[in-house]
Order: sequence, then structure tokens, then C-alpha cells
Amino acid sequence: MSLPTDQIGPADDVFDAAFAWRDAGKPVALATVVSTWGSSPRPPGSHLGVSAEGEMTGSVSGGCIEGAVVKEALDILKGAPAQVLDFGVSDQQAWDVGLACGGAVSVLVRDFATSADVYAQARTALASGESSALVTRLDSGETVMLGKGDLPDAVADAARKALTDDKSRACSGDDGDWFIEVVAPPRRLIVVGAVHIAQALVPMAAMAGFRVTVVDPRRAYASDTRFPGVDVRTDWPDEALDDLKPDSRTAIVTLTHDPKLDDPALDRALRSPAFYVGSLGSSRTQAKRVERLAEVGFDEEAIGRIHGPIGLRIGAKSPAEIAVSILAEIIARMRSTPD
Repeated sequence: MSLPTDQIGPADDVFDAAFAWRDAGKPVALATVVSTWGSSPRPPGSHLGVSAEGEMTGSVSGGCIEGAVVKEALDILKGAPAQVLDFGVSDQQAWDVGLACGGAVSVLVRDFATSADVYAQARTALASGESSALVTRLDSGETVMLGKGDLPDAVADAARKALTDDKSRACSGDDGDWFIEVVAPPRRLIVVGAVHIAQALVPMAAMAGFRVTVVDPRRAYASDTRFPGVDVRTDWPDEALDDLKPDSRTAIVTLTHDPKLDDPALDRALRSPAFYVGSLGSSRTQAKRVERLAEVGFDEEAIGRIHGPIGLRIGAKSPAEIAVSILAEIIARMRSTPD
């Protein structure tokens, strides 16, 4: 499971390899992005693992700084102290490696041994669906988990805020410079309606890092054949959402066009803190939907949470194009919270 967002980690593809190398007796260095330019190809919290044999996993840039980071990582494995590497990237350099623009990026490089136990704790918490904040002192590379070790009060407060905001960030103060890495489960997408659009949307969302559940009581639609390897539920939508308990890291879309299925799902969605709620249908369908929801007691503010007609206005026609517009709107909403 490779986790997608700047506030989610550690990505299993990096840490699975790092732990495997360590368990095989290979020293490992870990490079972590701690700050970036505005349109960074790899956000804060992104990792690159490097074994003493020069094996690599993960990435901290679009390719323009990896060589220097690997060199420093190998030096650290020979005994050099942890380092924060600051890179300025000119527009021409950025263009040469396929980036949109220049800027700056800072990367902490350290011996993985100094933080492996803490990352193991974070992975254990992650397996239980729990989020955590890992706080690293940049001058030493030493890492502690919030609540599991001593931290200056101001840093602990910043870590709690980062956890609440669900966003990794750097932190500076009288006690030095720190990096707070939020480790959280993947965001979820609940798709109500196992229709053709869902067949396109589900794999796209999975590629974007969402953990997807498809809900449809119509077994002819909700089948493993149509949605291989996906969590498919054939409960009625209200019952399924009661069981799934959508939270602020959950997006919910309804795609059936059938009020008997969409409306119970929207009832539960609007009572939840889901960060995105969208419903397929024309403007006329949306107007009728609004009337029905108002009749059962939802106010204008609650109903206003529904993105309907669903998706960004890109002139989408085919199921795949509509799926692209839906996922784009979900991501736009997900990224709309300012830093």
C-alpha cells in the first residue's frame, strides 16, 4: 500500500524495503523531505531509503537531487552525522528534470537505526487504523512519537495541531528545528452504486491512494467479477454507512440515480464529518434531491455540502471521463485546506 498524500506515511513500499534490508543485516539510511518549494513533486514526509549496498526505494524529488542525497546517505552509513541538505533548484534545472518550476527543498538524511523502532510503532498503530505524529529533531535525526517521549511543550503542541490538521510540517523554536510527520491511514472513498462509472472510478481512486468500498444491494451489479480485489458490500446503503462510520478522511459518492439507494446514503453522509459528498445526476435531478432532503429535515447548509451534479465541469461524457471529473473534484476538495 503506497500512501498518497503529504500528510500520510510512512509509505509501505519504502518502509517494507527498509525494514527488510535492516533485518537482512544491511545498514540503511533514511532521507525525508522536511520542506519544499510550492509545487514540489514530492511533499513533506516523502522518504527515500538507501542501503549500504546502494539499493534505493522511494523518492524525495523528481530526480534532480537524488544523486546528492544518496551520496550523503552512504557517507552517513560510514559514520557521518545526520544532515539537513538544502537544495535550490533553478528554473532551467527544474525544466531539465521535468519539473514545472524552480524553488527549494530541504531533506533530512539520517541513519535509519536511530528511528526504526519509532517507525515500527507507527506502522503498528497504522495497522489498527490509528494516526500518530512522529517528531524528529533535525540537528540529530532522533525521532519520538507524540505521547511516547519527552518533547518541549511548544513542539508537543505543534505536533498535536499537525495531527489535528492531518498535515506534516516543519517546526522551529527556542529548542531548535523539528519536523513533524503525520502518519495516518489512507483516505477512504465509499462508492454507492456499482455502476459503469464506478468500474472506472474505483481503480483510479485506488491508484490515487484511496481505500475504496463499493456499496450496492443489487448483487448483479455488486460482484467480485465487476470489482475484483475491492471491498464490495451488498447491504442497503444506510446500513453499510452505519457500519463503515465515515469520518473526516472519507469521501462519499452516490451513483445509482435511484432515490431508494442514493437518499439513504446521503442521509448518513450528511450526518457524518465526511470531507466530500457527491451525487450523480443532472441539475434537475439534483433539484428534486434537494426537495426530498429538505422534506426530511436537512437544512440548506447541510444540503449545500452535496456536490451535485457531481464532478468538475470538464465536459465529460463517457463513464471513464465522468470518473476522472469525480476524482478530480474529490482531490480538489481534499487539497483545498490552506497550509
